[in-house]
Amino acid sequence: MAHFRYRAVAADGKLTRGEIEHDSVERVAAQLARQGLTPVSIEPLAAGGSGRDGDLLARLFSRRRGGQNAIGEFTRELAIMLSSSVPLDRSLAVLEGLATDARLKEIIGAISKKVRTGGTLADAFREHPEFSDFFVNMIRAGESSGSLEVTLTRLAEHMERTKALKSTVSSALMYPAILLFVASGSLIILLGFVVPKFADMFDEMGGTLPLPTRVVMAAGGWVGSYWWLLVLLFGGAVALVMNLLARPEFRERLDRRLLSIPLTGDLVRKVETARLAHTLGTLLQGGVVLVNALSIALATVGNRTLRADLEQGVASLKEGKLLSNALIENSHFPPLAMHMIQVGEETGQLEPILLKVAAIYDEEVSGAVKRLLALLEPALILGLGVLIAGIIVSIMVGIMSVNELVY
Repeated sequence: MAHFRYRAVAADGKLTRGEIEHDSVERVAAQLARQGLTPVSIEPLAAGGSGRDGDLLARLFSRRRGGQNAIGEFTRELAIMLSSSVPLDRSLAVLEGLATDARLKEIIGAISKKVRTGGTLADAFREHPEFSDFFVNMIRAGESSGSLEVTLTRLAEHMERTKALKSTVSSALMYPAILLFVASGSLIILLGFVVPKFADMFDEMGGTLPLPTRVVMAAGGWVGSYWWLLVLLFGGAVALVMNLLARPEFRERLDRRLLSIPLTGDLVRKVETARLAHTLGTLLQGGVVLVNALSIALATVGNRTLRADLEQGVASLKEGKLLSNALIENSHFPPLAMHMIQVGEETGQLEPILLKVAAIYDEEVSGAVKRLLALLEPALILGLGVLIAGIIVSIMVGIMSVNELVY
């Protein structure tokens, strides 16, 4: 027996929350339905935890996340309500009333109105740019096959996996970014505010300072006098980088170069492979035709070199060839993933193998990130530590040399 936390709507429209012990989410939904409650969300609780504080924190943070996170929650809750035999129009009306995000509330209202006037759910979603072609085509396939609630569940799971993949990379890079920011700030404060005070003291004492001390004093004087120029240079560098990234030819060269860097290229390949396999496997699982699924999945591949490889694979597929053959012959994707896809095509088990590839490369991404950080963090700490220590030592050498002249 497992513990679950639920949110449900009573017959009078009131929202209720609670915890329940049962075998599965389906059993929980059935029990709530017998009690006259319409389940909105059912989440497993960690063993031994009541979840009260966690529930409060989750609600507080969920109100601030918005965007794709809010859409993911909406997708999951709509799937639960439909699987509990709640009609689509009533499910949308309930979720509209419960929505805390103003934009999402407006979107659900428009979707509900479109459905009530005879439109399909996929057409209703297509009218809002917040829902991607991937999302809309999955919904369309689910409506055509009569398994909309299953499709919505798969969509919610896909969005959660995609979010987890992004979180793995962004969370791992957060510490080095903070470390670089703090150390750079410390370096600027040392040069711009601390070093000039020592420069005044050295001028009063007179004498010739050692070369390292003179270099640091000069750098400190420059930073103290022209700090505004550093701000302008930083802003200009950011604007230049943004301008270059907006140019397709520069992005293509950059993406190709990234793949040639040992650790970075390995990470990029694995992230893109995991994302592609997740998206393509989910689309095929939802009943979308392979050619259409590939065309949709192309948009999820960020690296332009890998996207060009995949476009060649799509062209070969349209000519009647196997996708994997084209990718194995001339591709920057990991060979293991391509050979697994080849096996899937040959055995007619492409969908489950794609999802297996996604799971494998999710783990590979985690390992690649750890290896990258194992080199990046010490390099940052050592490099910035040497700079700051060099400034301090040069000041100490200057003080000692002045004292020798005095005595």
